[in-house]
Formats: sequence, C-alpha cells, structure tokens
Amino acid sequence: MTKYEKGRIVTGCVTGIEKYGIFVGLDEYYSGLIHISEISDGYVRNINDYVNIGETIKVKVLDSDDDIYHVKLTIKDIDYRMNKKKNHKIIETPNGFNGLSNNLDIWINEKYSEIVSKK
Repeated sequence: MTKYEKGRIVTGCVTGIEKYGIFVGLDEYYSGLIHISEISDGYVRNINDYVNIGETIKVKVLDSDDDIYHVKLTIKDIDYRMNKKKNHKIIETPNGFNGLSNNLDIWINEKYSEIVSKK
C-alpha cells in the first residue's frame, strides 16, 4: 500500500515554481508536481499568483510512484491555503496624524543633534 493514496489530501511545502507547474516537498523522501493544468479550471496566467516558494499548502494526490518517490498532485477544487490572509480594517483614531505632525520637527531635530554630536 502506498504512503500517498489517490484522493488523499496532504500537506506539503512549495519548493519550486516553473512555467509548467509547482514543485512540492511532502516529506524527506517524497516530492510532487502540481502541473499547471491542475492549478485551476480557469486560465493560469502566472503561477506565482497562486503560491510562493516556502509556503505550506494542502494538496490532493492524483497518483503516486513509490519506486521513484514521486507524486502527481492537484489543488483544483480544494481549499489549498494553510494560512489565509486576513483583511483587518484599519480604524483611524480621533487624532489621526496629529501626533506625527506635532512631533515630527522635534524628532528630526533630536536625531540631527545626535548625529552631529557623534562627529
């Protein structure tokens, strides 16, 4: 029985990106390729829009070759992102930039004096 069964969803690390697909390290022995046709049902203009090198993602196993420790993978139809970016709304304080504008000249003069005194 193979370690990576067809249909199983596993975690891997993106180790390389080429025009034709994404290389994923699964463990110390197994690695896999997500062919460009297995990234999305739509047209993939730039693979870098989907993943980054070093990113940990979920992948679905399409096929496995235990003799050469290679796995064919897909990210179609699965939620492959491990750490989704959260959109945090920035709430403006009542004072806004007043603290910066009130102190900027003071901070610049302090830093300038510090630099001049070191010469």
